[in-house]
Amino acid sequence: MNPNHLGARIGFFAVLHTWGQTLVHHSHVHCVVPAGGLAEDGRTWRPCRSGFFLPVRVLSRLFRGRFVAGLWDAFGDGSLEFHGALTRYRSRAAFARYLKAACRTEWVVYAKPPFDGPKHVLQYLARYTHRVAISNHRLLHVDAESVRFRYKDYRGCRIRSLTLPLHEFARRFLLHVLPKGFVRIRYYGLLANASRARLLACSRLALGQQADAVSPQPESVGGDEVAFDSRSRELHICPSCKQGVLRCVQVLGRPPPPNPGGRRAVS
Repeated sequence: MNPNHLGARIGFFAVLHTWGQTLVHHSHVHCVVPAGGLAEDGRTWRPCRSGFFLPVRVLSRLFRGRFVAGLWDAFGDGSLEFHGALTRYRSRAAFARYLKAACRTEWVVYAKPPFDGPKHVLQYLARYTHRVAISNHRLLHVDAESVRFRYKDYRGCRIRSLTLPLHEFARRFLLHVLPKGFVRIRYYGLLANASRARLLACSRLALGQQADAVSPQPESVGGDEVAFDSRSRELHICPSCKQGVLRCVQVLGRPPPPNPGGRRAVS
């Protein structure tokens, strides 16, 4: 609640995204932040100034400081592991030099308003919340030695293909398998789990809405498809009533092969 900026309690959720189109390790976090916050009295909504929410340069350096401090703490308690080419950072002095160099680098924090509105932002982020690094429709060819898949070249805005040896494809894919218990989506401030119901009710009242108003949530279609993807919804619409959404309840395996002797097996 810094009065020099917004002077209100904000809320946001963050989604971790670790992969690029070619499955290389590209860790970054997408955050969705309302353009305003709840004032200290808990009854007034304070919108941000037009075209400005937070100083991006200050936010960039704050994020860098917090991240580097977290790495140093993890190194101190022994939770960081160094393998392969990273073994040279196992010593305290070498890792300290590495972090010092990271502190001299400008970190990228980019903030902008959504061009097509909140719905477009949710559709975009939903592609990463329940999917793995690559979906089946991008695979072009798989054999015992290699995998060829389609990817988007953002520099030239063209669709290209890439062939990787099988072991390299597996290595890249496994880079994005999160550890057990790791949370990909986190909620903060007004959206924090412990106080979300109360603070959202106060925010709705401050905005002139009903305190118990609930935004309609699209139904999840399950699998590796995303809940907000309209194309995925069409694939799972019930063919009879054209309204209900098909959900996978159980996958039945193949029946056992018949007994060649014609006798019933007794266990």
